[in-house]
Amino acid sequence: MRESQATEKRIVGHITVKIASQVVTLPVEAAPLEGTGLVEGFFAEPSGYGILVDSRSPQDKQRETVERASVEAAKFLSRKLLN
Repeated sequence: MRESQATEKRIVGHITVKIASQVVTLPVEAAPLEGTGLVEGFFAEPSGYGILVDSRSPQDKQRETVERASVEAAKFLSRKLLN
């Protein structure tokens, strides 16, 4: 999860997570994270859900972050939507 802070971020893609019959589309956002206090991975905020990657990380690390965060998102959304 992440803390809300203003930073320059951009949407670089979307991930679709299917929970039972419900489909949730999560934006994948990239931003330079050094010194911001933000953490890479899945986040849930009152305004919505998403995945944050460090735009300065190599592409392989960003891909790993998205894969790990997708699993976290599926677990979180399963608990939220199925209970």
